[in-house]
Amino acid sequence: MNYNQYTSRLLEKAVNEFAKLPGIGRKTALRLVLHLLRQKSEDVDLFADSIRTLREEIFHCKKCHNISDHEICSICANPTREQDTICVVENIRDVMAIEATQQFNGLYHVLGGIISPMDGIGPTDLTMDSLVSRVKAEGIKEIILALSATMEGDTTNLFIYRKLADYDLSISNLARGVAIGDELEYTDEITLGRSILHRTPFQTIFK
Repeated sequence: MNYNQYTSRLLEKAVNEFAKLPGIGRKTALRLVLHLLRQKSEDVDLFADSIRTLREEIFHCKKCHNISDHEICSICANPTREQDTICVVENIRDVMAIEATQQFNGLYHVLGGIISPMDGIGPTDLTMDSLVSRVKAEGIKEIILALSATMEGDTTNLFIYRKLADYDLSISNLARGVAIGDELEYTDEITLGRSILHRTPFQTIFK
């Protein structure tokens, strides 16, 4: 006989929604829901309002595609940043990881993923055209390819390098202090910072 473990339909519905989050199993989802039930109503309201406001009012920066409270993010709008250097990253978490090193003072470009035929992700699914447009319009002198040291990351690096080969700028790659196969966001700040400082010209990888 199959018994329903939940005594409340509302509890089950909340657990089901939390369990949809990445890395959250049903046991963890139940623990989170029960925690919320123990909180004051006003605290739960603040939590719910913050999620709703995030979803309804967040922007993606028109220039770099980073998360922002405005149409142009605070990094792109900061005149003290190096305006002629763009660090190309896979996602927003990578921007946060590099910013935490305090070793980079240029701009960013968030691709929104990397080329992965197995997952059905091609160049047209990423913000490649936007990157080329920025190189044309913004007087960019250096592109730093800061993608994860995986086969998919290297494939994407090579595609970008060939896409920008005809432009007068240097293209560099993170020093391989980042181990092969490592995801950028999980690399410690010291290693990642050194990889940025000691970046190498991209074309030397193939020599």
